[in-house]
Amino acid sequence: MDIVDESPRTIGAFVRERRQAAKLTQRELAELAEVGTRLVSDLERGKPTLRMDAVNRVLQVFGRMLAPIEAPRAKDDR
Repeated sequence: MDIVDESPRTIGAFVRERRQAAKLTQRELAELAEVGTRLVSDLERGKPTLRMDAVNRVLQVFGRMLAPIEAPRAKDDR
């Protein structure tokens, strides 16, 4: 599953899916990413107000990171 949706819920679902596939607990993932267990829990639940640097530490455990992508243009923006 590649993330191309900026939705916090989508990112959270990705993290949960990868964590479970790796047979890691939230605590184990938090230790690997050097973040708190609460952050992992909040991230998996789709909390929209987490720090990008902390989210990236978690995503980097799975070889991913947040990055800017070109937004789709509205039809009127041609």
